[in-house]
Amino acid sequence: MNERSTYNHRLMIKITRDTLPQVKEKYPFIYLERGRLEIDGNSVMWIDCEGRVIRLPIATINCLLLGPGTTITHEAVKVLAASNCNACWVGEDSMHFYACGFTPTADSTNFFRQMQLAANKKQSLEVARRLFSKRFPHDDLSNKNLTSMMGLEGARVRELYKKKAEEYHVGWKGRSYTPGKFEFSTITNQILTSSNAALYSILCSAIHSMGYSPHMGFIHKGSPLPFVYDMADLYKEYLCIDLAFSLTNHLAGVYNKHKVEDAFRKRVIEMGLLKQIGSDIQQLFSF
Repeated sequence: MNERSTYNHRLMIKITRDTLPQVKEKYPFIYLERGRLEIDGNSVMWIDCEGRVIRLPIATINCLLLGPGTTITHEAVKVLAASNCNACWVGEDSMHFYACGFTPTADSTNFFRQMQLAANKKQSLEVARRLFSKRFPHDDLSNKNLTSMMGLEGARVRELYKKKAEEYHVGWKGRSYTPGKFEFSTITNQILTSSNAALYSILCSAIHSMGYSPHMGFIHKGSPLPFVYDMADLYKEYLCIDLAFSLTNHLAGVYNKHKVEDAFRKRVIEMGLLKQIGSDIQQLFSF
């Protein structure tokens, strides 16, 4: 039998919920740009701008970050959805987070639980209190309302920026970002913007995959992805803020997206972010 006929008759195993790994066991993300995602049987393959073909083990990937120049076929989207692998559309260099595809989940149990807690004022405040307590474990928040806790958070974050600037000997005049003018920001602010966007993509994908809603938050309200922003604050200090200040001097005044992506990805894997997300949500919602 020749190679072509072997290829045409090979056994294709369908993806099912029972064979999918859990979110905590997946690889966090892969960033792609200037190429095409297509289907070969049940496999998703990436064809780059130079015609090279790479087969992607999408069932073991949390999300694909699709940058500029990326196209994707309808069949590829279907297989990504069946594999619970999210597609997120992001920008070049800064990896601005634009949109996230929705992946179907086995049932709505987790979403229903989240909705119950958000609709109950007392329990919603308790979830918010638990979120703040994870970041400020030494503070007594038992009698604090949401407004006062958010005020404490703002002061703590400003102090954290100042502390990291002093630790890494980086000049700092405050957090700033102007949409569409990424390159006019300082190097530190550019790294913060890009790493924040990548973190939002991972969180949005993980939250969807576990059957929760990124649109129902407990601290942030009225924003596009309030629960994503709630959860992101738990991990930003190490994944984004410390990363930005520690990398600033190494980049010597020139933003390098590859170095930023590599450093961010290394930290995500090192801390076991996907496993941590599931564990943290479970603790937040356990009453």
